[in-house]
Amino acid sequence: MYDNLNSKKSIIITGGNKGIGLEITKNFLEKNYIVIVGGRSHLKLKNKNLFFVKCDLTKYSSHEKLANIALKKSSNLVGYINNIGISEWRSIEKVDNKFLNKMIDTNLVSYFWGCKVAKKYIKKGSIVNISSIAGKRGSKNNSVYSASKFAVNGLTQSLAKEFGSKSLRVNAICPVLIKTPGLIRALRKKDSPGYPNVNSFLNKFKKNNVALQDYPKAKDVGDLCVFLISNKSNSITGQCINLDSGVFPQ
Repeated sequence: MYDNLNSKKSIIITGGNKGIGLEITKNFLEKNYIVIVGGRSHLKLKNKNLFFVKCDLTKYSSHEKLANIALKKSSNLVGYINNIGISEWRSIEKVDNKFLNKMIDTNLVSYFWGCKVAKKYIKKGSIVNISSIAGKRGSKNNSVYSASKFAVNGLTQSLAKEFGSKSLRVNAICPVLIKTPGLIRALRKKDSPGYPNVNSFLNKFKKNNVALQDYPKAKDVGDLCVFLISNKSNSITGQCINLDSGVFPQ
């Protein structure tokens, strides 16, 4: 049915072109996966096993396109990582339909479509949803983002039950603050806890809340993704795993 099939494992990563997603992409390339990345902006990284598709991931058709390209490159599609996301603190008085729809479409709807396509095309494998510690507890001026991530965790737990009989595992990773350009931009805005001094906020939060006294790195997320996609995690599904250096012990 598909041309140029080979036995090398392939993986789809949405939003794998920048921030945390780029580190996830690098990790899988290091493990010799064929990596198909979908996103809105260009991907500068070059690798013979890397294929980028510019697309709107809030649309189901974009996820179908990613899956079809993956299957043309390899007959062994084993994982789907939903990573696309935006973060912005905003008090509820400032929330309007445009902001609400953008956040929910990006942070939640795109995950629904990714999971649906993964179910359709992966015979045996794993879905990883990049969630957030904000999906475990609410915080001031963060109602929309937090709600979207609580929903991702609920989606993860529900689909783990639904997909289990099909040998498809579903897990989520819930990082705490990871210093990407996107997070720094969000923290500079007036309603965020980092306003007006981002560095001061991050240092104070680390001192008072981070057990290991150091924030996790984007590469740590990538390492955990590789583990959750691999056969070494065959008995793990339906879990929303904190990656937070001990901020929120559970």
